[in-house]
Amino acid sequence: MDRLAGYLAKFPYWSALALGLVAALGYPPLHLWPLAIAGMAAYTWLLWQRPSAKSAFLAGWLFGVAHFTLTNNWIATAFTFQAQMPSILGWAAVPLLSLYLAVWPGLASLGAWLVARKSGPVAASLAFGALWIAAEWLRSWVFTGYAWGPFSLSLLGDWSRPGWAGILPYFGTYALSGLAVAVCGLLAWMVSTGRRTAVGVTGALMIGGMLWPASQPREGSLPLTLVQPNLKQEDIHDPSKYEEQFQQIARLSKKQRDVERRLVLWPESGVPDYLRDGYPQRYYDQTTAAGEPAFARFRIGQAISDGGLLLTGATDLEMGEVDGYRRAVGAYNTVTAIEANGTLGPRYAKAHLVPYGEYLPMRELLEPLGLSRLVAGSIDFLPGPGPQTFDFKEYGKAGMQICYEIVFSGEVTDPDNRPDYIFNPSNDGWFGLWGPPQHLGQARMRAIEEGLPVLRSTTTGISAVIDARGVVRNHIGKYQADRIDTLVPPPAAPTWFARSGHWLTLLWGIALIVASLVAMRVQDRYVSQDT
Repeated sequence: MDRLAGYLAKFPYWSALALGLVAALGYPPLHLWPLAIAGMAAYTWLLWQRPSAKSAFLAGWLFGVAHFTLTNNWIATAFTFQAQMPSILGWAAVPLLSLYLAVWPGLASLGAWLVARKSGPVAASLAFGALWIAAEWLRSWVFTGYAWGPFSLSLLGDWSRPGWAGILPYFGTYALSGLAVAVCGLLAWMVSTGRRTAVGVTGALMIGGMLWPASQPREGSLPLTLVQPNLKQEDIHDPSKYEEQFQQIARLSKKQRDVERRLVLWPESGVPDYLRDGYPQRYYDQTTAAGEPAFARFRIGQAISDGGLLLTGATDLEMGEVDGYRRAVGAYNTVTAIEANGTLGPRYAKAHLVPYGEYLPMRELLEPLGLSRLVAGSIDFLPGPGPQTFDFKEYGKAGMQICYEIVFSGEVTDPDNRPDYIFNPSNDGWFGLWGPPQHLGQARMRAIEEGLPVLRSTTTGISAVIDARGVVRNHIGKYQADRIDTLVPPPAAPTWFARSGHWLTLLWGIALIVASLVAMRVQDRYVSQDT
C-alpha cells in the first residue's frame, strides 16, 4: 500500500489519468465495480495531497478526461456509419468531448480540496459527494446536457438484481453518485489511517448490497410482443433494402396466440415510410412501395392483426415554403401509434435531441467547414414538447422516451400524469460494443428510480423488458432477429423520486453539506482540546 501511495504521489497527473480509466471499468459491459470504487477512492486520496488549488483542479480534470474518454468510446463507432465526414474523426471527437465533460469533476475536485485544506479528509469527502451531485446535475442540462455515464451506474447489479441501485427510489441517480463518491473518500481515509476493521465492514456492506436479491416479481395482464428486427445500421437508410426490412419486421410481429388485445412494439427506425398524409408526392415515392401513406398504414395494420396496437419509431416532416417551393424544413423523430385497421393514433416527438447527431448546432458556421450531423439527411430534427403520457385505454397509459432520452434522470415522465410503463425504442446500431449495455443499464436505472417498467425495442439489440425493480425479465441479445412474447410488468407505487424529482437530489446534496459541516465542527473541537 505504501509503495502504491508513493507512485501516486510521485506521478500525480499520470496517476489521475490512470485512475480515471480504472473508475470507468465499473460500467457495463465490464462492470468491474470493485475497481470503480478502488479507482475513485485512490483518486480522492491523491486529491487530498495536491499542493495547490490549480493542481487540484488539474488532477480532477485529467481524471475526468480519461474517465469520459473510455466511457464514451462507443461514440467513435457512430462516425463509421456516415459518409459526410472522415470516420477517423470519431476517434478525435471522443477525447474532444471529454475535454469539456472533465470540467465538472475538475470543479468538484477543486471545491473538495479547498475544504480538505481547512478541515481534513473526512469533511472533504462528504463535501466532495455533495459537489459531485451538483456536477452531475449540471452536466445533465448545461449546453443542452449530456448525462451519459453517472458514477452510480457502477452500482447497478446484474440483470437479475438491482444492486446498490435498488435505493435509487430514495435518492435519484445523481444523489446516489454523490453518496458513492463520499463513501470512496471515507474509504481512502480509513485505508490511509490504518482502520482495517472499518475498511472490512465497508467492503462487506458494498458486496452485500451488490448481491442482495431482488424482491419478488409481480405479474401484469397486458399481452406484449416486442420485436427486434436486427436491421443493420448500414442498411437502414438504403431504399433498396426497405421492402426486405419491412417483411422482416412484419414476419416477427404476426400474432402467434389467441389474445383479444396485444401491444406490439417496434424500434426507432423501424418504419422508413412517411405515414402521415399531406406531404408532396415525391417524399412518398422515396419510401413507400405503393407511393402512398395509406398503403403503408394498411400493411402495417395487417402485420399486427386484429386486437393489436402498434407503437413504432417513425419520422414525420415539417413542411414549409422555401423560395416558393414546398419542401421539408425539419423533421421529427417520433413514436407513432397505429391500430390494426391502419388508423393513426397520437404521436410522441423526441424532445431531447442529440447535438451533432440529430441536428447541427451553429450550422451556418460549421457546415462550410465540412461538419455534418451523423443521422442521414440534410435537414435538422426538431424537438418535441417533452415527456407526455398517452392513455391507450385497455393498452395502458404509455410514457415515451426515444433512444438517448432515457439517460436523463428526472426527465422521463410527465409528473402530473404518471404512465403505467415507459416505451423506449432505440437504434443502438451506432453504439459499438460499450454503448448498448450502458444504454440498457441506464434504462434499468430509470425503471428503479421511477418505479415503472421500461420496454426497450431496438434495431440490433439489446432489447429488453425491464420491470419496476430494474430486473431484466426478458431480453434479446445483440445482432439477433427475434421477438419477446410476455406480459407488460405492472408499475410500482410512485417512488420518493417520482414524487419529488430533483428536489430530492437537492435535499441529499444539502444533507452531505450539513454532514461535512458537522465533521468540521467535531474536528475543530478535537483540535482545540489537544491544544
